[in-house]
Amino acid sequence: MATTVDPITLAVVRGALETAQREMTLTLEKTGRSSVFNLAHDYSNALFDHHPEMILQGQDIPIHLGSLIPAMKAVAGFFGDDIREGDVIYHNDPAYQGSHILDCCMYKPVFYRGELVFWTVCKGHLTDIGGPVPAGYNPDAKEIFAEGLRIPPVKLWDGGRRREDVVNLLLTNMRARRDQEGDLNAQYGACRVGERNLLALLDKYGVETVKACIAELKNMADRQMRALIRSVPDGDYFGSAVLEDAGHGFGELEISARVSVRDDNLHIEIQSPPQIPYFINSYEGNSMSGVYLGLMMFAQLPPPYNEGLYRCVTVDLGEKGTLCNAKEPAPHVNCTTTPMETLTDAVRMALEKAAPERVTASWGHASGINIAGIDPRTGEQYVTMVLASIISGAGATQVMDGWHACGPLCCFGALSSGDIELLEYSYPIIIHRYGLVQDSGGAGHYRGGSGTAWEVEPIGNEMTVVAFGEGRQIPTMGAAGARNALQDEKLGRLVLSGKGRSGSIAPIPS
Repeated sequence: MATTVDPITLAVVRGALETAQREMTLTLEKTGRSSVFNLAHDYSNALFDHHPEMILQGQDIPIHLGSLIPAMKAVAGFFGDDIREGDVIYHNDPAYQGSHILDCCMYKPVFYRGELVFWTVCKGHLTDIGGPVPAGYNPDAKEIFAEGLRIPPVKLWDGGRRREDVVNLLLTNMRARRDQEGDLNAQYGACRVGERNLLALLDKYGVETVKACIAELKNMADRQMRALIRSVPDGDYFGSAVLEDAGHGFGELEISARVSVRDDNLHIEIQSPPQIPYFINSYEGNSMSGVYLGLMMFAQLPPPYNEGLYRCVTVDLGEKGTLCNAKEPAPHVNCTTTPMETLTDAVRMALEKAAPERVTASWGHASGINIAGIDPRTGEQYVTMVLASIISGAGATQVMDGWHACGPLCCFGALSSGDIELLEYSYPIIIHRYGLVQDSGGAGHYRGGSGTAWEVEPIGNEMTVVAFGEGRQIPTMGAAGARNALQDEKLGRLVLSGKGRSGSIAPIPS
């Protein structure tokens, strides 16, 4: 739509939208129950308009944000005209464009004088989603039904009334119920805070002015992306990355990307092998996040960040039933890290060939653990994803070294490992070590950042440990001809000790 909004009004409305999103994020941080919320910040918030198109994304987790664009459309389309003031919808199912079932998303339509104007959206990684394995990562799952609770779009609040029956159904299927309920309430609070600020904005400037400003913000993002693409020579560029053998007999798996540049339009075509009966298949919504992250690492554009960025970008994820375009009943829970980060690297490598001067090296890939047990202090079950165990190094750029302990790639600096003392207070554990691994950064004129080592001991309980991720055999990819020296320091491993014996499951990541 054509806009006539003046630049001062545009700046004020833009600032109000950014404030609404930031307050949603602060609400989650201050009210979340689990350490994954209140310490690690493994959540993301976004604002959508009535179309619904993303009008603002937070500086949050990339793997969440890209999938929100198709997921929002799938959820709104599922209910169609059956959306009322006071509704709140919940969802995690990758068959409806979710990322993975641990990332549960809340959608609240915002009505103003009877008209649907906005959606406030909050996605967060729950510490558990039911199923046979605590924390949801089941490496033995051969299909999605063996992984945990799938939540298709469902109303938790219907016309302002909380559906206690539905909420109870969800929480009954999850471990550590108190944490899950607290995080769900925190998500609801974040959506309400966003709604409150948006309604105040509409009261002050009116619907038409605000809509005009939003249209212009999307147009700004579109113009910036098109200008960048026009600066790249027309042509077809190819990149690939290898996903290492997970040790289940599937061998190494290659993901490739072909990027076609024509004037101010970009087409990205992904090729990946057939899906496998192992939990690293990625459904469409999640794979879109991987593609968008690879693109944005290359683009390095200034804000605004909204759906206008992708008007000139088309994506073909390849045939259904493949690793990066999975179909039911493929298992998938590890997909937000593996193969998403490998997919991102393939896109990044293709774009490096298109414009080498914009190259950025890959960040460390996620290689982490989840822990669970019975807390002897309370008799309650605890379960958590240990975010400290996946913190790794950031990639170098053309002008500077990569930051230490800032990764992994899928989170791109938005993830926090949390204070050691608070983790020890929350769970029956002692953390003996958390620090940098010497010489673990990639070599080059500008070196990559160093990764971390994490050592934990359970106190008074038998602790279950589930490892996931990659980086066991193939170190993180460099760029612009960089090479990996001292390779052992760049590979992950998990070392277990206890009951008078010790062992190493190497090279499973730590």
